Amino acid sequence: MSSHHLVRDKQEPALIIANGTQCGSELLGQLLEWSPFIVVLDGALERVSHLKIKFDVVLGDFDSADLSSIEQYQDHVRIVQTPDQSKTDLQKGIEFLIEEGFDAVNIIWATGKRADHTFNNICTIGWFKDRINCVMLDDYSKVFPLPNFYTKHYEMGSIISLIPLGHVYGVKTKGLKYNLNDETLSATERTGSSNETLEKGLIQIEYKEGILLLMECLD
Repeated sequence: MSSHHLVRDKQEPALIIANGTQCGSELLGQLLEWSPFIVVLDGALERVSHLKIKFDVVLGDFDSADLSSIEQYQDHVRIVQTPDQSKTDLQKGIEFLIEEGFDAVNIIWATGKRADHTFNNICTIGWFKDRINCVMLDDYSKVFPLPNFYTKHYEMGSIISLIPLGHVYGVKTKGLKYNLNDETLSATERTGSSNETLEKGLIQIEYKEGILLLMECLD
């Protein structure tokens, strides 16, 4: 399996392949087709190599990577060592893409068995809300931090969860079954989980302050 690798001057989102549970081949194929620049976190190197995915960068502290696997890519893959133990490899991967001038990134294999890893990775994309557009995907969910004003077309009955990181103030929505009117959401007191669209068409979400994640989920 290989990526499309058509360079479009960083106009298309980059792709980070993390080290969580693998997604299905359909989602993986779709993202590889439209990702001209692919970063693999070192813990996933062996699995990515087994799938014969072409990539551009392998990044991490290499504490869990097979050095022999790395060496076979020396000629055509950039190896970025990031030994800072105060940051996760996903944080460092996103920061690398910001430094390289990318405006957006899709992230896969970032959820799975380890609840601590999944939770931290979801929080991580929220921290970068104002620096790069991050979207985390698996076979059941699409998660991304919202700008302060957001509108999008959805099918009727689409599941929409609004999850605050900390407190989010002044939340207003239109087009949802349970609309909010200048309200506060809190990670410890009140979230907007498992809302849904009333009909086919545009929904609108806005808020004044905080970090608000939108999760589009399938059962």
